[in-house]
Amino acid sequence: MELVPIKPRLEYLCRGEVLLADVIKAGAVPYGERRIVPFTGGHFEGKLSGEVMPGGADTQWVRPDGTAVVDAKYMIKTQDGAIVHIHNHGLRVITLDVVDRISQGESVDPHSYYFRTTPEFDTGSPKYAWLNNIVAVCSGIRLANSAILDFYIVR
Repeated sequence: MELVPIKPRLEYLCRGEVLLADVIKAGAVPYGERRIVPFTGGHFEGKLSGEVMPGGADTQWVRPDGTAVVDAKYMIKTQDGAIVHIHNHGLRVITLDVVDRISQGESVDPHSYYFRTTPEFDTGSPKYAWLNNIVAVCSGIRLANSAILDFYIVR
């Protein structure tokens, strides 16, 4: 019998909307621009539901071509009081003109850019301990003052 790796499939986990404060720009660095986008709140709905707690942020490095290397860390308080930490790392590959359109409040077709991340979850809650042992992916949409994030478990 030949052993073949299992072909992964995606299972929907939840949708989140993270509310964003104004971007804090640290300025040009040798490889682009360093900036932080603080999170002011938000909510998640699905197999993981709850509110985004204050204090999270996306610490970004923006390459000269506009591509953002995102590194977001934040916590969700579930509807039943558990705390889940999320570390979401990935890329938003986007042209500078699309960034400008989004920042001006225009709704931009998410097919016109690439926003994908690999979230890691950790929690001390026995009810949500299964999150500690999954691989997940996320597809996002960037709006002027928020990000919409769809999370999937890789099975």
